Amino acid sequence: MRRAVEKMMKDNKKSTFILQLTAMVDMFTIIIVFLLKSFSTSAVNITPQKGLTLPQSSSYVNPVEGIKLVISKSGIFVEDKLIVPLQDGQLTAEQVESTDNQFIKELFTALDKQAEKSKEISEQNKDYKFEGKIVMQADSQLDYGLLKKVMYTSSMAGYGDMKLATLAFE
Repeated sequence: MRRAVEKMMKDNKKSTFILQLTAMVDMFTIIIVFLLKSFSTSAVNITPQKGLTLPQSSSYVNPVEGIKLVISKSGIFVEDKLIVPLQDGQLTAEQVESTDNQFIKELFTALDKQAEKSKEISEQNKDYKFEGKIVMQADSQLDYGLLKKVMYTSSMAGYGDMKLATLAFE
């Protein structure tokens, strides 16, 4: 190597130094593949609302993509928009249908609008399909009767596939 450098200096020729990167590129490729294989995450982000205490569960199933429905002591929210205000986690008589006390009118209207939007999108985009999935976040202190009414109304609006978001504990 020294002779080559001396010869170049003597001949006064300009040359470029070629760096052999093949081994380094191979190493980085292996590291990237390892990191991608070991990294797992879910695309669905579920953030509990302020003041909402989710129940605990030992299930470790990844969340699914669906309409976000939050039931707290202050109200029922669809996609972070207040639909039905509650008073201490209770419905008033005006908020339920007079002929069917399990049916919540405003909730049905909001979910029906969401379903119609999804169905219109599925008509335009053949890759998208309306599946009627809903992800429910409910406060652990709420009465089961209220949850039952919300589930009944959701199923009437076309959302029969309901998933309940919980906190996983170890």
